[in-house]
Amino acid sequence: MVSSVGLYEEAVLDFRNRKDQHFAAGKGPVDPKSFHGLRYFAPDESWAFTVLLDRLPQDEGGEFTLETNTGQTRVMVRYGQVTLPLPGGERTLWVFTPPGDEQPARVFIPFRDATSGAAEGGTYGAGRYLDAALDRQLGGEGALVRVDFNLAYHPYCAYGDGWTCPLPPRENWLPDAVTAGERLP
Repeated sequence: MVSSVGLYEEAVLDFRNRKDQHFAAGKGPVDPKSFHGLRYFAPDESWAFTVLLDRLPQDEGGEFTLETNTGQTRVMVRYGQVTLPLPGGERTLWVFTPPGDEQPARVFIPFRDATSGAAEGGTYGAGRYLDAALDRQLGGEGALVRVDFNLAYHPYCAYGDGWTCPLPPRENWLPDAVTAGERLP
């Protein structure tokens, strides 16, 4: 019999394996000839949360300009926020969607944390991303969102020049070290 923790870890490892295969096939930002797999923190279910999405009213949300690593800007819609019970206390992050997506299945969460830019065991200095699935079964404006930091990933600009990547807004800078997800080689 396999425990639910075992099943969870298996699912995270499968997600990571599929990403490595994608990059190894030359479909990512790295040279497949020299690619030997990405590095990750060990899967840890305590970094996965299912929380209520506090959806912004239509008149409060709207377009939001994210800066990028190249100085260009990227327009997203500030869709709402989530409050997470992190080890250092509750923290709130803004969540975004592409413009024109009125009924998104997922939200985009760019964030920085205390591992960003750390020399040893750290993550990309500009931050990481999460794509979090929404569960619309609550009805009305309410939704649950699955925020799983084990699935956090580096933007393509972490691997080389030529990519334009949105930077997390200041509101999404966490003082805590999020020791989950992708990390630097």
